[in-house]
Amino acid sequence: MFGKLSLSAVPYHDPIVMLAVGGAIVTGLLILVLITYFRKWTILWQDWLTSVDHKKIGIMYIIIAMVMMLRGLSEAFMMRAQQAIAAGGSHGFLPPDHFNQLFSAHGTAMIIFVAMPFMVGLMNIVIPPQIGARDVAFPFLNSLSLWLTAAGFMLMMVSLGVGEFSQAGWSGYAPLTELQYSPGVGVDYWIWALQIAGVGSLITSINFLVTILNMRAPGMTLMRMPVFVWTSLSSSVLILLSFPVLTAVLAMLTLDRYLGMHFFTNTLGGNSMMYVNLFWMWGHPEVYIVILPAFGIYSEITATFCRKRLFSYTSMVYATASIMILSFSVWVHHFFTMGAGPNVNIFFGITTMIIAVPTGVKIFNWLFTMYRGRVRFTSPMLWTLGFITAFTVGGMTGVLLATPVADFVLHNSLFLVAHFHNVLIPGALFGYIAGYIYWFPKAFGFPLNEMWGKRAFWFWMIGFYFAFLPLYALGFMGMPRRLAYYDNPAWQPFLIVATIGIILILTGVACQVVQLIVSIRQRHSTRDLTGDPWDGRTLEWATSSPPPVYNFAEIPVVHDLDAFTDMKENNRANKKTDQYHDIHMPKNTASGLINGVFAFLFGFAMVWHIWWLAIMSTLGLLVAVIFHSADDDTEYTIPAAEVERIEKSSLRQSASAA
Repeated sequence: MFGKLSLSAVPYHDPIVMLAVGGAIVTGLLILVLITYFRKWTILWQDWLTSVDHKKIGIMYIIIAMVMMLRGLSEAFMMRAQQAIAAGGSHGFLPPDHFNQLFSAHGTAMIIFVAMPFMVGLMNIVIPPQIGARDVAFPFLNSLSLWLTAAGFMLMMVSLGVGEFSQAGWSGYAPLTELQYSPGVGVDYWIWALQIAGVGSLITSINFLVTILNMRAPGMTLMRMPVFVWTSLSSSVLILLSFPVLTAVLAMLTLDRYLGMHFFTNTLGGNSMMYVNLFWMWGHPEVYIVILPAFGIYSEITATFCRKRLFSYTSMVYATASIMILSFSVWVHHFFTMGAGPNVNIFFGITTMIIAVPTGVKIFNWLFTMYRGRVRFTSPMLWTLGFITAFTVGGMTGVLLATPVADFVLHNSLFLVAHFHNVLIPGALFGYIAGYIYWFPKAFGFPLNEMWGKRAFWFWMIGFYFAFLPLYALGFMGMPRRLAYYDNPAWQPFLIVATIGIILILTGVACQVVQLIVSIRQRHSTRDLTGDPWDGRTLEWATSSPPPVYNFAEIPVVHDLDAFTDMKENNRANKKTDQYHDIHMPKNTASGLINGVFAFLFGFAMVWHIWWLAIMSTLGLLVAVIFHSADDDTEYTIPAAEVERIEKSSLRQSASAA
């Protein structure tokens, strides 16, 4: 009845895992007790779990990202602590199979369940207000995307205490992920977590493509869109084109494991290198999927805190489009050592170097924006400056690795690990943290504490260099990646320094937690915010903070590329209208949540071969979709009188704050 599932699947023998599971259970129970004590179940259900409001969906995406970031960073600390002490005859405190699960889970968590949800969360919060829309094009699909991502997230979290996670790395190279070499359920957890969350991401890309192309405010041509909207549009195009490749390759791997097929087994016509090709046809565009929106955030922040227009908007747009196109022409640089031949390696080496050019254009655009600007060193600006310095180092090492002869020496060494962390952490995560701080007042109505924000930045920044610069040296010294223990004592000092770096980063995360707590406690003493808390200089118009559910009582009109400067210089401020109208908005629905629950049950059933549950959950998904499609009552109307009351209340708050 329960397939392969039994009590032996719970790793009682591993105290580290059981401690983590116990901590997660206690935390969950504490949250449930607090919700019950403060009687928030009704609000939680009506206003959040069933919401189709893009702003609340964005906030829930970011909560998922932050929870998984805590897990990913704890896994990074455990790996580095293991390597710091596992020198000579010591095997450290982690058995090899647990260490292998850690680096597989760490990569999967940080790419799929931190970077992607953080990015989509910020897009949800910011894009509709920036383009002058009341919501996204398909509110229900927005909710469905969230809960499919949450289903994949829950599968990965459940793998911590029921069964195991993959030991084949986050990229899941065949034949390691074939049944012969990974007979347990770890690879199955990895497959279904990625597959379900990937479908959610694909739906999101379609939603935002339609939203950006069809729902812009009057006068907002493509070349008048904010840069963050442009980068999000490019990212959505990349998701739409690349995620089907991931879906296909995971489907073929699933058929290999479940039905004994041979797509990647090197027997009966299979080819394991075809897996690598297909995976990186998705995997390298994925790098730019998560980095491009962060580039848009840096552009918004730089213009705001230098108090001037972004330097060369047109070149920034063309650089973004160039990166989007070129990102599909570089995937082979991930496996120059495959043996494809010098001509293939030379082509992909050149394209990899070429893609550095539009990225360099962006760096100079930000620097020229700062030049002679009135730079304010707020915490979002500090994250931007930290990104520019760190990302430049990562970019230069990337150009080095783009040379096939150098890659033959450094491939699969810690130099490579240092490089891609040196690109992805500043390029994506720093940008999302900066955007989280920058737009937090727009989402919640009060700012984050700047003092604790700056402390968090400096711990993160110093810890980042301590954690990854030693890995460059270790790569040149010949240390391979993924070593649980080693016998070269010359490597240990560098690994100890890297461990200290992770501790500093974790201290920065602790400062961010304190920052949030302090900010919530201080929110009542902070003046009310209307519009943008950073002196009004962004393209979110004169909406309240947080905006009403409908965003705009009257859709704004765009007259210029930089709408803020245009409104300020030409006295075109968006005045409150005296004519209010009924506004039609989508109704909340539980369909997205129900589909997410069934998707989780389906994934869990497939992992453990519980076929009756897999069939029932599949039928549940179909029934939920059919019932939602047949529901004609999907909208409600906000009467003009209620709109007027909300808008005048916002004006009174603004006047009292002034």
